[in-house]
Order: sequence, then structure tokens, then C-alpha cells
Amino acid sequence: MGQQARSQAGTVLVAGGGIGGLAAALCLARAGFAVEVYEAAREVRALGVGINLLPHSVRVLRDLGLQGELAASGIETAELVYVNKFGQRIWQEPRGLAAGYAVPQYSIHRGELQMILFRSALARLPAGRFHPGCALVDFTQDAEGVTAVFEDRERGGARVEARGACLVAADGIHSTARRKFYSDEGPPRFSGRMLWRAITEMPALLDGRTMVWAGHERQKFVCYPISEPVRAQGRSLVNWIAELRVAETGSTPPRSDWNREVDKSVFREPFAGWDFGWLSVPALIDGAQAVYEFPMADRDPVPRWTHGRVTLLGDAAHPMYPVGSNGASQAILDAEELAAQFAAKPVEAALEAYDEARRPATAAIVLANRQGGPDRVLQIAEERAPQGFARIEDVIPRAELEAIAQSYKRTAGFDREAVNKKSAGQA
Repeated sequence: MGQQARSQAGTVLVAGGGIGGLAAALCLARAGFAVEVYEAAREVRALGVGINLLPHSVRVLRDLGLQGELAASGIETAELVYVNKFGQRIWQEPRGLAAGYAVPQYSIHRGELQMILFRSALARLPAGRFHPGCALVDFTQDAEGVTAVFEDRERGGARVEARGACLVAADGIHSTARRKFYSDEGPPRFSGRMLWRAITEMPALLDGRTMVWAGHERQKFVCYPISEPVRAQGRSLVNWIAELRVAETGSTPPRSDWNREVDKSVFREPFAGWDFGWLSVPALIDGAQAVYEFPMADRDPVPRWTHGRVTLLGDAAHPMYPVGSNGASQAILDAEELAAQFAAKPVEAALEAYDEARRPATAAIVLANRQGGPDRVLQIAEERAPQGFARIEDVIPRAELEAIAQSYKRTAGFDREAVNKKSAGQA
């Protein structure tokens, strides 16, 4: 699409200034499109805990010129290790450059990633194109475009209208746009498992670049370092997630309870004996200043994201369990695909093509994550050797472990050959 066609395409309205929304804005702006971003929060701050960026998403951020900032802030992940509840190794594999990928994998503080994207958006979008404190509440569309209505929290909740060629709803798992299209969907689907997340500084965790998954499907602990500046001092700033099954079935906790700070006594006791020598789970828990509780939830895949000139992106489109380190990465891939389709097609055709390309791919990941994704090796070891093992090969053949790992990489789109081919600019 030439420059004249780009100018005629009109403004793309993006609802949501999180990772997906900002990535979409940057990819669209890089392709030459006018973008307006509306973010519900009144101030963009470095909030949250840790996050992972798989190589296929890092390639997108590299192409946006952001890899230097990622490397300065986050950890270039080198290894992934799965262990049972006794700390015995089930599976380990190299990651990122250490695994032969052309681009790294990073573990980084979610707030740091958010600020990297935000600073870049402010620098690259024309002044006044980012609107804080504006939450999407409604929209209408016609043959020429979309009129979006926002609640302006900077002005006491006044309603503000914005007109654009289309609306990209990147407004999260509680998306207003998705609720309008699927009014009977109800709240997110609760897994029966609760997550407690925090950050603890400690002496270096293994080599300072390793991710650890421990336990089984009813009780799990995940941890990985997220700060390169802290690693350079010989220590690790470790993001961790404690997970327990609290119900077989049940209602999704109310939205007001998500991300609330809780006392460690709520979940600490089941992990009291998880000291593996090389890793003390109780010490990590005790060392955290604050712990936040999240229900582990997703939503069923839907038959369409795109409805005329409105589409969904990121968690609004495909909220998934935090299995396989995939949520943020998939939102970034959404952004890249959206911009690529806009560069090649008129607005409505581009939105349809984006839907057709990304919706089936992410639906497969949502369903794979419900089955445990690559974490299935933990449950297999627990079922076959609940008292531990002398040799993992006596419990799970290496070929079976390799097949599980590789199958998930293909499903999630980050098998090495595919990533390296695309990184080299090959179709």
C-alpha cells in the first residue's frame, strides 16, 4: 500500500495502552499509519511482576528497534528446567541464543517492558496521540468508520468520542468490545487454580539465566530472574509464581479480587518443605515484600474477532493460562500481523485477514495450555513416580520428553527453524 493509500486509510483507534495495544500502535506507525491510543489508566507506570518474551516476539521488538533496551533491562534466558516436588530434574533444555535461535529469549519485569513500549510510542507517535485515563465504554460503526466512546477519567468520567477508520480493542481479558460482541459469555473461565505472584532478590539463582518449573498440576512453583542490572551485581531479582488448586470447579472470583495483595500465610504452608538445596522455595516466599493473588483463568475461543471495522487483539482476543510463557508474546505477534495486513489490503479486508491468520493459531494455544502445554511433563512424572526417581529415563523416555517440548513449540509458533527463517526475512 502506497503512502497515498495509507493517508486515505484513516486513523486506527487502539483501545488499551498495555503491551498488546502499544505493540500494535508501534507496528502500525512503523508501517506509516495514523494511530490514536486510548488507555484506561490515568498514568502509565511500571507495575506488575515478571514476564517472558519468546524469540518469535523478540524478533518483532528487534525490528521495532527495541532489543537494546530489552537487553539492558531483562535477562537473556539461557535454560529452562523442570523438576518434581523433590527438586529432581525431569527435563532441561537451552533457550534463546543458547538453543540456536537467531534472536534471544528474555525474562523481564512487566512494568519495564511496558515502559519501554510506552517511551517508544511517545517518541514515534505525533504529539497528543496517546490519551491516558480514557476507558472504552461503547462504539458504533458504519460503512465509513467507527465512533468509539470513552470515559474520560481525567475529567470526572465525561464521555469523549473519537472517530477513526477502525477500532482495535486491546482492552484485556475483561474487554468491553468483546462483551459487546459476545454479551452472553459471562466472566472469565476459572481453572480452579489460584496464583500468587511476587518478586524477591536473592543470591544468584543457578547461572542467573535459568527458568525453573517445579511440582505438578495441583501444586506448582515457577521462578526466573528478570533483571540484568541485578545479575551484573552477582545476584538475582527473581519473579516467582506459587500455584495451588483450590477448587475442582467453582465460580470465577469477582474482578475486584484480582491482583489483590494477600498475606503469605494464605498459601505458604504447602510449600514449607520445598527446599531443594540449590533452591529454597520458602526463602523466596519469605523474601518478598508484597504478594499478589490472581485466579488462573482464560476464555473459550470465539468464532470471530473481527466484526466489520472492529477487531480484538491480545488478551481481549485470546486470554490464556500462563503456561508456556506465551501471553505477551502472542499479543506482540498479533500486532505484527495486523500491521502487515493493513499494509497490503483495505481496512475491512485487512481486519478479516488478520482474524483468519491469528485466531486459529491462538485458539490452538489456548486449548493446549488447558492440557498443561509443555508443563505436562511435571504431571506425568508425578503420576508415574510420586515418590521420586533415581533416573528420569526410567520414568519418562527422553524421546517422550522431547516430543512434548517440540510439539508445544510448533503449536505456539516458536520452533527454531520457523523463527530463524522469519528472522532472516524469509517467507
